[in-house]
Amino acid sequence: MNNNVLDLFAGVGGMSLGFEQAGFNTLVANEFDESIAEAYKKNHPTTNMIVGDITSLDLEREFGLLKGKIKVIIGGPPCQGYSQKGSRKTINDERNFLFKYFVKVVELVSPDYFVMENVPNLLTAEKGYFKKELVELFENLGYCLSMDIVDASTLGVPQKRRRAIIIGKKGDNAVDFKLKQVDTVTIWDAISDLAFLNSGEGDEEQIYISDALTKYQEEMRSKSSRLYNHKATNHSKIALERLRMIPENSGKAALPKEHLTKSIYSGTWERMVKSEQSVTITTRFDTPSSGKFTHPFLHRAITVREAARLQSFPDDFIFHGTKTSQMKQVGNAVPPKLANAIAELIKKDMEIENG
Repeated sequence: MNNNVLDLFAGVGGMSLGFEQAGFNTLVANEFDESIAEAYKKNHPTTNMIVGDITSLDLEREFGLLKGKIKVIIGGPPCQGYSQKGSRKTINDERNFLFKYFVKVVELVSPDYFVMENVPNLLTAEKGYFKKELVELFENLGYCLSMDIVDASTLGVPQKRRRAIIIGKKGDNAVDFKLKQVDTVTIWDAISDLAFLNSGEGDEEQIYISDALTKYQEEMRSKSSRLYNHKATNHSKIALERLRMIPENSGKAALPKEHLTKSIYSGTWERMVKSEQSVTITTRFDTPSSGKFTHPFLHRAITVREAARLQSFPDDFIFHGTKTSQMKQVGNAVPPKLANAIAELIKKDMEIENG
């Protein structure tokens, strides 16, 4: 049975991994950032990675031969146009042009299904005008759509991350978009077994110094005998001075006036709360001033591995390259557990179709 996947705008491959965990095979992926594509290849060695900007690729040559070989196309094309205030936005807005490439590849490859992941605004902006346009575009290609805004925290990811998911299916019947909610996982459920590092401590590779303490940790560690990417940022003297003033379950309210910084980010200098889910992990989680990314009680921001745990990446998935690249890899990824829940819906639909 054809269970091949094509992953566009693949990043490090969180979406690929979620589908692979459901028994799919990522045959081909495309990513334009070379360092991120390299990390993808190391974690998905059997996938053919096309490194390059999709706008510069010969789509017919790169993807045309995949017609009949791909069951599902997945991806999250960046679309900014509909999130801006002001005049009515459309698929033809130049800021949404990357989306057109996703559509073009779907047209060329003609998979049975596709999954598009994006910001929630995709479905709500401009009183649903953009959403309506999307539906028309894909229906003209012969696809029936089901869509919803999904919070990853309801699917076993220890993070509140809301994403728009659009599932397309060739033919007249849409995929039944009913996700099974699972028990919530807290920040502490996810990271409490990892070494309590201080600022600047840790290594790219080390041994585990304690056993798994929760079911989630057991799952994350099940295929890994070593701990990777658990290295704390070396914070400045002034940052450490501030962090020492902030007690558990607190934030900038604990800082004297002279230590308050002007920051555009919400959650700046806030400690994560052990019993909660994390806020959405971004690409700057190593900096206390960029959001609620400060460890619950240690005087540092979370590490790449802690962020990866909060994104539901297992410990045998290793992030490569510079620290900046690793943070992009983690922060921009689709949580594998979210992708896996979508993959299971499609798998179930395939089983029904095959009787």
